[in-house]
Amino acid sequence: MASAKHYFSSTRIAMLALFSALAALLYILNFSLPFFPGFLEFRFSDIPVLIGTFVLGPVSGCIIVVMMVLLKLVIVSTSTFFVGDLADILVGAALVLPVGLVYDRMRTLKGALLGMGLGTLISTALAVFLNRFLLVPAYVALMFDGRWEPLLGMMTPLFPDCTQENFYSIYLWAAVLPFNLLRCIVAALVTLLVYKHISRAVNKLNERLRPKKERSEEEEKKRAVVTIAVLAAVALVLVGFAILHFFLTQ
Repeated sequence: MASAKHYFSSTRIAMLALFSALAALLYILNFSLPFFPGFLEFRFSDIPVLIGTFVLGPVSGCIIVVMMVLLKLVIVSTSTFFVGDLADILVGAALVLPVGLVYDRMRTLKGALLGMGLGTLISTALAVFLNRFLLVPAYVALMFDGRWEPLLGMMTPLFPDCTQENFYSIYLWAAVLPFNLLRCIVAALVTLLVYKHISRAVNKLNERLRPKKERSEEEEKKRAVVTIAVLAAVALVLVGFAILHFFLTQ
């Protein structure tokens, strides 16, 4: 992780914006896999999120996750009354935090593998928990007016014996668990292949853009406060546009 003195460098802000925009684009370009229910949409957005976490650290990784979802909400709105989007933020943060924290302390291939393995387990476990206690109950209540038939109708093409009574047993362990393991493993493998090249490019760019004159401690504190305020303002603006977009498209 960059030192505290250069944490809010111009390079870091530019990289946050770049990784957030790329992640948002891949987040929007989702698709279904034939061996999972159609409403489980596969995305490659975890790849720029993970790369950004390795390059910039765990806090920046979480910022990228939040900005990714907010940008998607502004561009295409939500089809899940914001419930699925909130879950994506939580599951994404559960992936990048272990990765970033472990890699900050062990900046080796072993540390990267350990972090991604731990992140995969935590993110997958959280996805199972959220589907059981938040997502499915919210979808049934908000989207289907308390009726299970539409949800079961999307499950039966792959799981003909699925009923309301055994839904969670089938859906959680035959769909949610393997789907999220696959999502994390694919992202981890691709990230391992490209991370070093991107990291070198970012380090070279950082050296070129780093101020020639060292800033004082007071200047660095002011810069940090201004940067945090700007990030918070941008997030609030995106939230406002996301809510406005949602109501305009209803």
